[in-house]
Amino acid sequence: MSLYSIETYGELQPGLSQEWVLTNGLGGFAASTVVGCNTRRYHGLLCAATLPPVGRKMMLNRVAEFVNIDDAPPVELAINQFNDRFHPRGDRCLQKFSTDATVRWEFDVNGVVVVKELQLLWQRNTALLKYTIEPGRRHVELQLAPFVSLRDFHALRLREGYDFATKTLSNGIAVRDRDLAVQLRSDRAAFFEKPEWWFGHRYQIEADRGQDCMEDLYTPGRFKFHCSDRATVMLWASLDSLETIDWDAELIRRKTFCGINSAPTQIQTQLDRAAADFVVSRLASDGSLGTSVIAGYPWFADWGRDTMISLPGLLLATRRFAEAGQVLSVFASYVSEGMVPNLFDDYTNEPHYNTVDASLWFIHAVYEFLRYSKETEFFESHLKPACTAIIDGYARGTRYGIKMDPADGLINQGDATTQLTWMDAKTGDKAWTPRQGKAVEINALWYNALKLMGREDMAAKVAATYAKTFWIDAAHGLCDVVNSGQQDRSLRPNQIFAVSLPFSPLSIEQSAAVVDVVRRELLTPVGLRSLAQGDRNFHPTYAGNQFERDQAYHNGTVWPWLLGAFLEAYLKVNGRSAGAIEQARAWMMPLIDSMKTEGCIGQISEIYGTEPPHEPLGCFAQAWSVAELLRLAIDLEM
Repeated sequence: MSLYSIETYGELQPGLSQEWVLTNGLGGFAASTVVGCNTRRYHGLLCAATLPPVGRKMMLNRVAEFVNIDDAPPVELAINQFNDRFHPRGDRCLQKFSTDATVRWEFDVNGVVVVKELQLLWQRNTALLKYTIEPGRRHVELQLAPFVSLRDFHALRLREGYDFATKTLSNGIAVRDRDLAVQLRSDRAAFFEKPEWWFGHRYQIEADRGQDCMEDLYTPGRFKFHCSDRATVMLWASLDSLETIDWDAELIRRKTFCGINSAPTQIQTQLDRAAADFVVSRLASDGSLGTSVIAGYPWFADWGRDTMISLPGLLLATRRFAEAGQVLSVFASYVSEGMVPNLFDDYTNEPHYNTVDASLWFIHAVYEFLRYSKETEFFESHLKPACTAIIDGYARGTRYGIKMDPADGLINQGDATTQLTWMDAKTGDKAWTPRQGKAVEINALWYNALKLMGREDMAAKVAATYAKTFWIDAAHGLCDVVNSGQQDRSLRPNQIFAVSLPFSPLSIEQSAAVVDVVRRELLTPVGLRSLAQGDRNFHPTYAGNQFERDQAYHNGTVWPWLLGAFLEAYLKVNGRSAGAIEQARAWMMPLIDSMKTEGCIGQISEIYGTEPPHEPLGCFAQAWSVAELLRLAIDLEM
């Protein structure tokens, strides 16, 4: 039985607005809508990671299925959008969708049942489709036309007089474009060459985001299969030369090695399955594979900040200590001038260091690793030296003006042109929330790091000045940034970290006031708003082109990952009483329930709309959104 199942009843909506994702542990993935209509450039049946977990290329966009029953005209199971119309209308035959380790569609074609199922081979850039046909004593011909684009996953393919090179295989065909090639094969269907371009596929979400939205796709021909009794036929697309594939064996292999734990409750099972999608292999310079964390699907790679925030939920609470150690070791090896990378380039794999908080989150994650795993020797030899380098680097000064102020012990950073905190939206040269100066959560992280590292003299200096610097009053809590002595009193969720982290520089009374302010002004059923509604910079909608979206990105949109810090702080100031635990559980349930029917089925989005119904936005699956809920679900025994 699948974890998620949806009856579609031959209707276009809401399935056109619901998405799904499958991952392969390399950073590659498959994704589309429940009804099978691609509405993003990132939708497809095989987006391969050619330089794990990056170098992602869209190889197989879709498959068109034609069902011929006896002498009747063919019925098509696919659905595509072309400008203002949908064609064909396979959604009218679709009766049921389900997803778990595979994605499954059940069609009724004039009484003939056709079940289509997709799995991605674990740790391989291969998509495998299986069709099961129940003819009901009629003769059925199934034709399968694979459509490819062979492009960077951020780009779109337009033909413009261009054709791909092809090569016939024993049971299929290979399609090539320069250094990219995909092999298309079947176990039982015969291949017939019929090269065609289909023009003008429209991706509506791209249009809504103010981006190019039209694409031309190429099919080299069709696979044909006939049956009069119940039968199965498989089709696969791969970057490897796989002449045969065992469906059941590959499914067992996936379940064995993908890192999903045996969870004690339904909620933890849901979140654990979601969490497994983000744990991926990273190709090291020596050719070996280590472990990293994808920040979000479909477009993020492995970001330092996101990885360190997500690691306690994804890998520590779930007791995947070996993989957690590998992740931390990878980032420890890249510490430079006291900084861990913000991200690795999608194309060159080179690290970029434009972040002030990732290094401090790294220290927090390292000590959480030590607390959970008790692996003292590994901590001392592999991880603590990197933590020491970070503290020393920040104290003496490093990139982007990141430096401890010797007068008050607080960290200063950035200028009006940089975006170094997690509120990092930037369009061209415009940083929407630069937050230069002394930021409230950066110095909470700094204080926490100093305490964890036993730098008591430095920590005492921060404790003596933190509240004096950031405190406003009990009605407003903490200011967001202090720059050249001027307080930015924007009411943002960043102040919650001054309470939620293991070590807080605030008094009990101040901590309680911060929690109350954040609850009253920022809490929604799906996370915390990034800015209070009464602020002059508040943007009520996240929509339009990138310039318009980036204005709203941290100026009102709701971020579910922040719910983790809020609930941690709420439980702390309420002494983890039975009532507080029950309230925390209740606040988590709307997001957990939404995994069944909203956004990407089985996942939690990056951001949500500022106002009810708080529609899912941004990346349709985000690591820290899932990780923080999973960490708390395990902690609170949900």
